[in-house]
Amino acid sequence: MTRAYAASAPAARLAPIDVPRRALGPRDVELAIDWCGVCHSDLHQVRDEWGGAVFPMVPGHEIVGRVTRAGAAVKGFREGDLAGVGCLVDSCRTCEPCRHDLQQFCATGPAWTYNSTEMDRKTPTYGGYSKAIVVDEAFALRIAPGQDLSRVAPLLCAGITTWSPLRHWKVGKGSRVGVVGLGGLGHMAVKLAAALGAEVTLLSHSASKEADARRLGAHEFVATSAPGAFRRVAGRFDLLLDTVSAEHDLNRYLGAVKVDGAMVLVGVPPQPAPLNAFSLIGGRKTLAGSLIGGIAETQEMLDFCAERKIAADVEVIPVQAIDAAYDRMVKGDVRYRFVIDLATL
Repeated sequence: MTRAYAASAPAARLAPIDVPRRALGPRDVELAIDWCGVCHSDLHQVRDEWGGAVFPMVPGHEIVGRVTRAGAAVKGFREGDLAGVGCLVDSCRTCEPCRHDLQQFCATGPAWTYNSTEMDRKTPTYGGYSKAIVVDEAFALRIAPGQDLSRVAPLLCAGITTWSPLRHWKVGKGSRVGVVGLGGLGHMAVKLAAALGAEVTLLSHSASKEADARRLGAHEFVATSAPGAFRRVAGRFDLLLDTVSAEHDLNRYLGAVKVDGAMVLVGVPPQPAPLNAFSLIGGRKTLAGSLIGGIAETQEMLDFCAERKIAADVEVIPVQAIDAAYDRMVKGDVRYRFVIDLATL
């Protein structure tokens, strides 16, 4: 058993609880968790806004800590190593997506880090708002030393969620990238796209975010609430990365995508969005989506960020402040990711 912080029901405040962790297997590592980022999906899940929530629920999939034990067959980690766990803790490993390091698209459904089950489809998984976790070494990530680990934790979701589409659509020097929204995802998209050599434009409804967007690496800022804003960027972007989870008009943003360009959704608005076919066929444009990344790609992102000294902008909180943090997230009152110090649990 390990101490954790859990929601007991959709309307309940999170509270301390003891949850089981599986016995250490030969290929498992046990991590003592030091930091866990707070993702907006944590809020959706504990409030059962997406449906299918199972309680008690221990959220958290942006986990950084140290290996306290390693199974006899473990080759990549030893006691004392820094390690991380992201959104996945297992997959079938045999289907076509898994064979191509796309475990997030496992044909049988992966084992998510929380509000899920292990691949036996019986044993519940509990996330990173806890003191420890046991995971197969194949789903543990190496964390380079010498970094502010509280700022590394959000890379395990916000980082890989934005890195994966940037890599898939081959963003690099000469690419024109637009980022819609400046939140937990958006601020990492700006940092990563700029580091890859792209010309980055931040599009936000709020003009007050311009200074921060430029500080984070944006070369240009467009306040979408201003008259003529979309005319300024018509047909500009090779890739438009949409991080917004509120309702908005996709057709207007598709107008900013160039011929043969792509708009990629990584945010999840609460309602389906209407789409005019002419928004796509008028420029042979692609409207696509992307979901986190596989283990190999996540490791690539972590190594890139360590080398380039890229990390999330965070506000560290005690675990006891999590409900207040959720309320602030709803209001957009965080710059740009809450991270729990698990020493407070």
